[in-house]
Amino acid sequence: MDVLFINPDSSAKAYQDLAPVYAAIEPPTWSLLLAESCRAKGFGVAILDCDAEKLSLASAVTRVTDLKPRLLVFAVYGQNPNSGTTSMIGALDLARAIKAAGIATPICFVGSHTSALPNEVLAFDCVDLVLLNEGVYALHHLLRSNLRDDLAHIKGIGYKKAGPGSFRTPVLNAPQSVVPQARMDEDLPGYAWDLLPYRDRPLDLYRAHFWHAGFDHAQRTPFAAIYTSLGCQFACDFCMINIVNREDNSEGVSAANSRGMRFWSPAWVAREMRKLADLGVRTLRISDEMFFLNRKYYQPVLQSAIDEDFGFNMWTYSRVDTVRRDALALFKRAGVNWLALGIEAGSQVVRQEVSKGSFQEVNIREVCKTINDADINIISNYIFGFPDDTLETMQQTLDLALELNSEMANMYPCQALPGSPMYHIAKKNGWALPDTFEGYAFLSYESQPLPTKTLSAAEVLRFRDQAWQTYFTNPAYLALVERRFGAQERRNVEDMAKIHLKRKLLGD
Repeated sequence: MDVLFINPDSSAKAYQDLAPVYAAIEPPTWSLLLAESCRAKGFGVAILDCDAEKLSLASAVTRVTDLKPRLLVFAVYGQNPNSGTTSMIGALDLARAIKAAGIATPICFVGSHTSALPNEVLAFDCVDLVLLNEGVYALHHLLRSNLRDDLAHIKGIGYKKAGPGSFRTPVLNAPQSVVPQARMDEDLPGYAWDLLPYRDRPLDLYRAHFWHAGFDHAQRTPFAAIYTSLGCQFACDFCMINIVNREDNSEGVSAANSRGMRFWSPAWVAREMRKLADLGVRTLRISDEMFFLNRKYYQPVLQSAIDEDFGFNMWTYSRVDTVRRDALALFKRAGVNWLALGIEAGSQVVRQEVSKGSFQEVNIREVCKTINDADINIISNYIFGFPDDTLETMQQTLDLALELNSEMANMYPCQALPGSPMYHIAKKNGWALPDTFEGYAFLSYESQPLPTKTLSAAEVLRFRDQAWQTYFTNPAYLALVERRFGAQERRNVEDMAKIHLKRKLLGD
């Protein structure tokens, strides 16, 4: 075996008591993409998904010992913007355990956090190599090498150069390009679905988000998530999505410096969807940051889902200012039953400040009504604690959320995520940042959001937690859930709302 891709498990610390039942368990997208890319080049590959199997450190180390790969690649990604950083919790725990067991196999990290802070990741004693940006071409060249003598000549990696005594100096080589648009289908040829673990049938260890299944636990598995495109053409201060496109090792580079989108062909997407449908998957996430943006790409994808009658229950993202009324019927017929909207803030002034003015002036209420009129549910995303937020503007955001009363709402405390422009702004201004990876997890015990110009981090976090509780216990919201999904589903939501997160910042 040439390479074992490892998806670490950080769920217990990242999600606290929500982890066992309510948190989604998503297939490891980049492990799957990289594995298939390497396999297409003739390399022997496997995937160890510690999250799906809920493996202890000892069990994971035993698996690594038994498989005897030439290289271990920790694909430290996640579908949420902060997941690349929070997944470092489990990744470092396991990497240290592997080293402690005396396993000499080189350990390589790749992912959004690694792309944002490659030198910092490479500085850990348990990390031997890093792949810069998405790492596709660098990994191919690395696996063709002997993993020792020719590292200095491989673009797109960082490694530790032997020095006097036992000291090793971290070195970043010149960057390698990401896969260009013209080579997407060839060099990222698909997902290695067959390498994933399962209990009784494929993908049954993975579960959809609670709301994606209409708050019905029985409908959450099997579950899968795919991309039809990579990246985003916008540059919001709080977002680090585009950092995996990075092709510049200079200091101070953020996701805003490498924005852009690349698309797989509709035929490629249809082929992957057919594989999943044949495996029995019905709940499917389209993970694109901007799926509802370019009609040239989304229309044939959705039409194929209709023509081939995949029968998926899907959700995907849209900006509030890119929703097209005339396209919603197509989305619904294809099986898109949920749209996630980045509403972010109730104050237009606050929203424009962090989105670099890229949001068009739209009537959010009309957009939401248009979507609901098409019989599509809405997941509204809100962020509390932007730099210009006050208690009054955060209350405006909560008031807007209660007024819109969408079928689901995500409420995040604002974090300066590594790789985002806001992270560099925070460093430049000396704003307090978390000193642990757990501190970047929105729902963790150690969660530490940014302070605003007028509010402390604790005040932001307290408001966010109270806002979440207000929303999910609101009689109008619970009545909506019962009306849309059923009485039992309402009780399921009420059970979820009984789980209270503990917060170090709030004295728990």
